[in-house]
Amino acid sequence: MNHEIQRERAEALRALHHADGPLVLPNAWDAASAILFADAGFDAIGTTSAGIAASRGVPDGEVLSRSGMLTVVEQIADAVALPVTADIEAGYGDTPGAVFDTVAAAIDAGAVGVNLEDGTGDPDDPLAPVDDHVAAIRAARDAAEDAGVPVVVNGRTDVFWLGVGDEGDRLDRAVDRANAYADAGSDCLFVPGVSDIETIRGLVDRLDAPLNVLGGPGAPPVDALASAGVARVSVGSGPMRATLGLLGEVAAELREEGTYESMAGGIPYDDLEALLETAARQRS
Repeated sequence: MNHEIQRERAEALRALHHADGPLVLPNAWDAASAILFADAGFDAIGTTSAGIAASRGVPDGEVLSRSGMLTVVEQIADAVALPVTADIEAGYGDTPGAVFDTVAAAIDAGAVGVNLEDGTGDPDDPLAPVDDHVAAIRAARDAAEDAGVPVVVNGRTDVFWLGVGDEGDRLDRAVDRANAYADAGSDCLFVPGVSDIETIRGLVDRLDAPLNVLGGPGAPPVDALASAGVARVSVGSGPMRATLGLLGEVAAELREEGTYESMAGGIPYDDLEALLETAARQRS
C-alpha cells in the first residue's frame, strides 16, 4: 500500500479516538467480514488474532506464525478503503527488536494501527514485566517513525482479562501499567475484561490516554460507555464466535433434522456477489 495513503488513514484513525463519541471498532477475521463491516458504515476496522487463528485452524496466542497472521491482515487491509488496525498479540517476540520487526511488517501489510498486549500466555507468570512491555511499545513507535506512518499504538494490559492478583488491587495495577504504556508512546489504552461501569469511569478518570473497552454480552452498551467517556469500543473475536455459533446450529439442524431453516437468514447469493463486486471496483 502507498505510504501516503497509509499516513492519511493513520491520521484518520487517530482523530477517531478524539471525536465526540467513541470509535466503535468491529474486528474482522478475513476479507469478507471486513467488507461486510465496511458496508455497514463503520469508520475503521480492527483485526482479531483469535478470529484469524481460528480461520486457519489453530488456537490463539501466537500459535499462528507472524507471516500467517499478517498475510490475513494484508488481505483485510487490501479489501477495504478504511483504516485497519492489527491485533499483533504480544508482538511475536521477546525482544524490542522482534517487536520492531513485527510492527514494520504490519505496516508493510497495510495496517495503520497495532494492538500490543502484555499477557504472556504463561499461567504462572501471566503478565510481562512493565519495563519489558514499555520497551516493546517504544519499539513499536520506532518502527512507525522509521516507516513514516503515524501508527496508532493501542497498549493493552491484561490485568482484568486474566484476573491477575487480588480483585481489589486490579484497578490500581491496571492504571499503573497502562499509564506506563502511555508514557512509552501508546496512543490508546486497552483494558479488556472490565464490565462494571463505575470501574470503567475510574479508568477514564485516571488514565493518561483514551480508553478502549471490549464490548460484548454483559458489557455496557455503547451509549453508556460513551457517557462514561470511553473513546473506543472493540469487540474482539465476538463476531467470529457468533458466526461459528450459527454455523454450529446449521450443522446440528442438518445432521439431526435434515432441514435447513437455520440458513434462512443468510445473505442472498446475488446480494453477496454484488457486495464483493462493489468492493473490488472500489479497490481498483
